[in-house]
Amino acid sequence: MLVDSPPEPRAETAPAPPNRRAVRVAGLFLSLAVLVIVAVASIAIGAKELSLEQVWHGLFEDSGAYGDVVVGERLSRTVLGLLVGAVLGLAGAVLQALTRNPLADPGLLGINAGASAAVVTAISFFGVTSLSGYVWFAFGGAAAVGVLVYVLGGSRGATPVRLALAGTAISAALYGYLQAVMIMDEAALGTMRFWTVGSLASATSSTIWQVLPFLAAGTVLALALARPLNAMAMGDDTARALGAHLNRTRALSMAAATVLCGAATAACGPIVFVGLMVPHVVRSFTGPDLRWILPYATVLSPVLLLGADVVGRMVARPAELQVGIVTAILGGPVFIFLVRRRRTAQL
Repeated sequence: MLVDSPPEPRAETAPAPPNRRAVRVAGLFLSLAVLVIVAVASIAIGAKELSLEQVWHGLFEDSGAYGDVVVGERLSRTVLGLLVGAVLGLAGAVLQALTRNPLADPGLLGINAGASAAVVTAISFFGVTSLSGYVWFAFGGAAAVGVLVYVLGGSRGATPVRLALAGTAISAALYGYLQAVMIMDEAALGTMRFWTVGSLASATSSTIWQVLPFLAAGTVLALALARPLNAMAMGDDTARALGAHLNRTRALSMAAATVLCGAATAACGPIVFVGLMVPHVVRSFTGPDLRWILPYATVLSPVLLLGADVVGRMVARPAELQVGIVTAILGGPVFIFLVRRRRTAQL
């Protein structure tokens, strides 16, 4: 008599790995939620202590003293911080892809130095004292340096190394000029010194509307460059084989970074390390694909900037520590860590 043999045990099916795209999308929504929380904290927390009830009344019901503080100061400051943080992160990611240097930031190509030198010139030699007056000097200086770096870097034959070297040389010269002017003009020293550290304290709705068209145009251009920059990351020969136009992509990348950094620096002064830290951190969990790096950097950079601004308001009450100082304090150790880790990986 035949006896049925017991069925063979089936091999356990390994769980399917999670969809990487779904994880990235979920992470982006989580990042947006964190950004909303930080933005609310930026409105609620300031050098002047207000309860949540007072903040609510000032934001939605009261046009008096609370409204002046919450809407007139903190809301404009928060909106400007959101915009400037987003474009600094976006510009940093574009420049890191353009120069193929993960430690690059908007200051590498001299754009911040150009804007700073133009503002110092406006204050010292033309007597400009209002933000609405020298915002255009800053933008013009950034644009002029962007063009100069591109020309000195080889124009149509520009390479990442040439662009970086040209930007570094121009930055050194311009910062020397800036320091000389500040030392010679004692009357304008206070104004120039306050502006050159980077601050959101002078944010107004007028400033936001003036720089918004430039920020929007630069953002659209930078996001549109994700695919060609991805191709260039694989090398010039491979990029050409994939149909990428190298010179056009480099020129448009320089233009996008110049518009973004120039407008941001014009609005609140040179703020360092945001464009360095955030894209570098984002790359560690998104990989090298700029189609994900750029959106993540755009969302997480204002988290860093607004968070640093809130910290600056809290640690020195009733005075304030400017956001440019806080980001420099945070960014210095992070930059050293990144450089050391990069050298260790190369050994």
